[in-house]
Amino acid sequence: MDDTVLRYFRAMQRGPDGEDELVGLFADDAVYLEPFGGGEHVGRDAIRAWLRSSWPDRPPGIRLTVERLEIAGQVVEATWTCEADVFARPARGRDRFTIHGGRIARLETELLQRPEMNGG
Repeated sequence: MDDTVLRYFRAMQRGPDGEDELVGLFADDAVYLEPFGGGEHVGRDAIRAWLRSSWPDRPPGIRLTVERLEIAGQVVEATWTCEADVFARPARGRDRFTIHGGRIARLETELLQRPEMNGG
């Protein structure tokens, strides 16, 4: 189960080049709730569409670090940090994955700390 989560973060780190692998980690009817502007996405096609729309807003050279993984049954909670050269202060967040059959059935992302941009 933690392997699925770590593969998710590795694929996310790769950005558009990791999109197929990233989307492939989700169940066909997965639900993804995110705080970045899109809200709720249901199904692989909707998740892919949101990812594609968000790639242009992605800061160059982001670095994702998984700080902590907690596993309880089919739920994995990951606390992470996102750094980029344009950030004076990194973003921090928590993802709650529900895994069924090795696939992400539900992902809820919570932003704990918004990044602070350099010069702002």
